[in-house]
Amino acid sequence: MSGVTRRGLLIILSSPSGAGKSTLARRLRDWDPGLRFSVSATTRAPRRGEQDGREYHFVTEEAFKAQVAEGGMLEHAHVFGNFYGSPRGPVEAAIEAGNDVLFDIDWQGAQQIRNSALGQHTLSIFLLPPSIPELHRRLVSRAQDDEETIARRMQKSWDEISHWDGYDFVLINDDLDATEARLRTIVEATRMRRIQQPGLTDHVRKLQMQFEDLT
Repeated sequence: MSGVTRRGLLIILSSPSGAGKSTLARRLRDWDPGLRFSVSATTRAPRRGEQDGREYHFVTEEAFKAQVAEGGMLEHAHVFGNFYGSPRGPVEAAIEAGNDVLFDIDWQGAQQIRNSALGQHTLSIFLLPPSIPELHRRLVSRAQDDEETIARRMQKSWDEISHWDGYDFVLINDDLDATEARLRTIVEATRMRRIQQPGLTDHVRKLQMQFEDLT
């Protein structure tokens, strides 16, 4: 920790599919290029245009389960027939070096990270859609999934929304630019939390010694 002015944050963004978390995660990284994106591991097959190590680390189910058994995942879940998880090692190294790590995960993963040894350094934010019809319209308009998959995502959306009160901050994403501005404010303020500043204790001790020298 020598020379590090603050500890990094584990910034968690969650929302039902279509509420904007992936877009806002990209915007946050454009705003602060120093933000690291936690590349999840998954057992699903790559989609067209995806590259191993960029969108996901694509691994076999056997390898994934081995990492979980060894404590190598900060969080993991089984979603739509595939496993997803966040490798622990790169995240720990990043925050100790003073770099923030951004997570695009669901409420289950967020809960696991908040309950982990790194939980005190998390900032969790949930994004709500302005309405359910608008959520459905966004899923249809992005043209990534067939009708059956969209129906499954809509069915799952209320389960995800029902966990909104387990987050530090909740934002209604009715205007992308305004939501991005609020996210920036939240991140900047949370970076200044006392626990994120490892040098504060030494600074206060120094002030105490200076005060004693005057008395």
